[in-house]
Amino acid sequence: MSPSQHFVRLRRSRHLWVSRRVWRQRLVFWSGGLAAGGAAVLLAVAANYVQAWFRLVIGVAPWLALVITPAGLALSVYLTRRFFPGSEGSGIPQAIAARRLTDPAARAQLLSAKLALGKILLTLLGLLTGASAGREGPTVQVGAALMHAAGSAAGRHYRGLILAGGAAGVAAAFNTPLAGIVFAIEEMSRSFEQRTSGLVLTTVIIAGLVSLALLGDYTYFGHSAAVLERPVDWLAVPLCGVVGGAAGGLFSLGVVAVARGLPGAPGRWIKAHPIAFAASCGMLVALAGLASGGAVHGTGYNEAKRLLEGAGGVPQSFGVLKFVATLLSTVSGIPGGIFSPSLAVGAGLGADLARLMPETPVGAVVLLGMVAYFSGVVQAPITAFVIVLEMTDSSAMTVPLMAAALIAYGTARVLGTPAVYHALSRDFLRRHAAAQEMPEPCSTEHHRRD
Repeated sequence: MSPSQHFVRLRRSRHLWVSRRVWRQRLVFWSGGLAAGGAAVLLAVAANYVQAWFRLVIGVAPWLALVITPAGLALSVYLTRRFFPGSEGSGIPQAIAARRLTDPAARAQLLSAKLALGKILLTLLGLLTGASAGREGPTVQVGAALMHAAGSAAGRHYRGLILAGGAAGVAAAFNTPLAGIVFAIEEMSRSFEQRTSGLVLTTVIIAGLVSLALLGDYTYFGHSAAVLERPVDWLAVPLCGVVGGAAGGLFSLGVVAVARGLPGAPGRWIKAHPIAFAASCGMLVALAGLASGGAVHGTGYNEAKRLLEGAGGVPQSFGVLKFVATLLSTVSGIPGGIFSPSLAVGAGLGADLARLMPETPVGAVVLLGMVAYFSGVVQAPITAFVIVLEMTDSSAMTVPLMAAALIAYGTARVLGTPAVYHALSRDFLRRHAAAQEMPEPCSTEHHRRD
């Protein structure tokens, strides 16, 4: 390197460390990471409270679910459509779609502060009234919205901010920093840009530190010592991979089909009466809840943990009924995620398959069912394997979990299943394109730096 080149590099390095403008931007971005972590913790704590309240109510009078759940889902859809359009569903498709949009105003329609607030409140409303939904997908949209707002405050609008916010949401929601980073690479972007890597890592670290400071160091599902000890036990890997991948693919097919509109009279009725459809879904969820003794309501965290630990108290029908309740809650149009419910369905599926292999450790088959079903739903096998590995501290199951995730992914692909988050994100992009009455190609030139 010549002296002149060394001098130029030295000046650039000095600029990065002493520039007031650069430090102002860094502080704004770091504040966004703190806000994302704080929002994840707030949603986690509040979700536990509202679920406990609902379980208390149905514990006294189980039949009240037949009133509360249909009314709650109908109210949630009404509030979503009336005051918070764009907050429906998981929230991950909105974050993916926002990264692909070049118009900052269009992005703001999917990632605004108002939507973040609505997402939190309506997700809690769904859990309060017995929906089978999760809080992690909503945390991704909230985290992306907060980072997008931070970027706007700093005068920056590039897509890496949305990626960082989404990764921070996953990391803080599950206390899984590696899964947050992998999720950003594999699911939200399907690529990784060098200029974005530092921002994503920094934001994940900050959000994770907030979660650690407020909730302590914990493993989401505790520690699992399950292991496949005998060669014959490895038969559970392809069994769970194929069955879990097929079931997860079936779930995704159902969600995408309803979102895009069913053919014939059913599709026309759903489109014309979305609130009545949500109430109908709520009634069926309530009936599934009665059939399961209330086990299918909420995120499914407690039931999945019991299955992993072999503690009992979970009905044998849990996997099937949780699948039905989660599918109905998702297609109803309420804000709510599918991360935790999918892991719970997978745990129930694994417990069912474990009965076919009575000599194989149940906890190991439950883990395989979780990763296989989740991989079949989202079609992101690396994310599925890493997130289950981090959430259960089950390093002894690393290779079996990887294999089950890949088999499940391949099974879902063979069935022609769309990747649910990306399929739904394209629907948001189509809506935006349809709303453009007179698109002007030159109007995107100013924002090409995104």
